[in-house]
Amino acid sequence: MTKPSLNQLLSCQDDYDPDSMPVAQARQFIRTFLDPVTATETLPLKAALGRVLASNVISPLNVPSHDNSAMDGFAFHSQDSGLESFRIAGTAFAGRPYTTTLQRGECIRIMTGAIIPSGADTVIMQERTEVTGDFMRMTEIPKPHANVRYAGEDLKKGQAVLEAGRQLRAADLGLIASLGIGEVTVYRKLRVAFFSTGDELVSIGQTLGAGQIYDSNRYTLHGMLAKLGVEILDLGVVHDDPLALEQTLIQATQQADVVLTSGGVSVGEADFMKQLLEKLGQVVFWKIAMKPGRPLAYGKVGTAHYFGLPGNPVSVMVTFYQFVREAILYLAGQNPVPDLPLLQASCTEPIRKLAGRTEFQRGILFADRDGTWKVRPTGNQGSGILRSMSEANCFIVLGDAIGNLPAGSEVQVQVMEGIL
Repeated sequence: MTKPSLNQLLSCQDDYDPDSMPVAQARQFIRTFLDPVTATETLPLKAALGRVLASNVISPLNVPSHDNSAMDGFAFHSQDSGLESFRIAGTAFAGRPYTTTLQRGECIRIMTGAIIPSGADTVIMQERTEVTGDFMRMTEIPKPHANVRYAGEDLKKGQAVLEAGRQLRAADLGLIASLGIGEVTVYRKLRVAFFSTGDELVSIGQTLGAGQIYDSNRYTLHGMLAKLGVEILDLGVVHDDPLALEQTLIQATQQADVVLTSGGVSVGEADFMKQLLEKLGQVVFWKIAMKPGRPLAYGKVGTAHYFGLPGNPVSVMVTFYQFVREAILYLAGQNPVPDLPLLQASCTEPIRKLAGRTEFQRGILFADRDGTWKVRPTGNQGSGILRSMSEANCFIVLGDAIGNLPAGSEVQVQVMEGIL
């Protein structure tokens, strides 16, 4: 079943408002139109960190493979618990089992991970025993079957250990290796192309002219994309020339699954990008009810998903964090994409805000001396103050119903560490 076109999707949404779309609705709209990659590749385990599983990992064996001891001690049969002492018949090590069946009144010294021998069903830890020569006496009788890890207790043969759609972490690689599996099938990497637009932008290494600025957005975008493990295609700075913009956009959509641009989507800017996108694709220009990052475009150009981000440096990072990151993870095959956790903290300073829009103010989250979590704004919250993003370790998330807040108010925060 094919997905509806963007225009068909819009016609079904009675509450769609391109001039004031709430943040939550914009996220939902974008997700509706995304088609994750389907192509796969098989990789050796060491090369699979951060990749997304394309098929379930099935356990080929029981884990553990045998009943074994959970600690160093003595293995015996619980029916003999009332005996005054046990003859020590031998020793079992991890990897070197005791192969003789235990008789009544016998025990063996056993090490952690060693197989429970035939004739035994319980292990007593060595600290609760006394040993005299070849005999062991228990100072405290354990419950039957104590300190035994049973075959298949962790994983059973044929069980799905990790499911398709999971982004592999270091612990996952160890878990897969413990099953004797040396390679996994993952989705291919998502390809993301991006470029900046504007006559005022100059690349690093060039001399600034009057009214020009260095293009910082490509470096923040590159860093955020690198965190997501995608293939990155940096197409540089493209000036406000219709032909150059069209050529670059066509090149980007032919080479990438996702295309990002920064600049050129705000009211009052040169409208070359808007005209070009209307010509080449299905794109809706939004004015999101948020700050910073009000201007945002999403749609499709050819087969590529397109995100037109604002030009201001902070707005680029906020819109990427709030919209693009989740979309890219979903397109890359990750499912479900984990929600970004919202934490509660007391704000140490008053906050100025207009109701009716969601704001993402930059903040510094810290633990006070009494152990409570508190947050303070970084100061000037202007969308061009990139230093505020460098200083911050969280967003202070203020919903559209919230207005001005006094110092000491409880607010929600999103932690940036590990995301940006």
